[in-house]
Amino acid sequence: MIAVVDYEAGNVRSVLNALRRCGAEDVVLTAREDLLRAADKVILPGVGDASVALESLRESGLDRVILSLERPVLGICVGMQILCERTEEGNAEGLGVFRTAVQRFRPSGDLKIPHMGWNTLTTLRPPLFAGLEEGTYVYYVHSYYAGICPDTIAETSHGVSFSAALCRDRFFGTQFHPEKSGSAGERILQNFLAL
Repeated sequence: MIAVVDYEAGNVRSVLNALRRCGAEDVVLTAREDLLRAADKVILPGVGDASVALESLRESGLDRVILSLERPVLGICVGMQILCERTEEGNAEGLGVFRTAVQRFRPSGDLKIPHMGWNTLTTLRPPLFAGLEEGTYVYYVHSYYAGICPDTIAETSHGVSFSAALCRDRFFGTQFHPEKSGSAGERILQNFLAL
């Protein structure tokens, strides 16, 4: 079973549809601890304000559940940001899995914020990016980014180089939206499901 965490952070329908396109048959949207613990893989999606998402997780106790899971966990966009040490968005303390902070893009020249649209991945590391080449395009929509750190497994540049993806132990995160990134995104999701 693949569990998608339901914590009112939006973007779940496209994630559920993408998982089904990847061949996942048993997918559940849930906030139940027993189902999250029973799942083979857990996905933490998210759009919107990271500080609000963190507050929702903490109020429900899901923060402790997610950190104690023994199966692979994939955070997507805000789902990745809340797994970092802290975020400038709402000046909130993150869950501390990834050893980096999330900061806002700073206006500079003709740099567009939010960073929205297709951009390339570089410095790819397996297992999440197995079968993909340097320069693969993925889809972004974000105004905040995680800095480069020892957990970085892919990078993208938008005025500054940032972590396109992170990995530490059983936790993975993508700043981009694999569910909106066409065949490359499907490959990344399939790689995660195959862990």
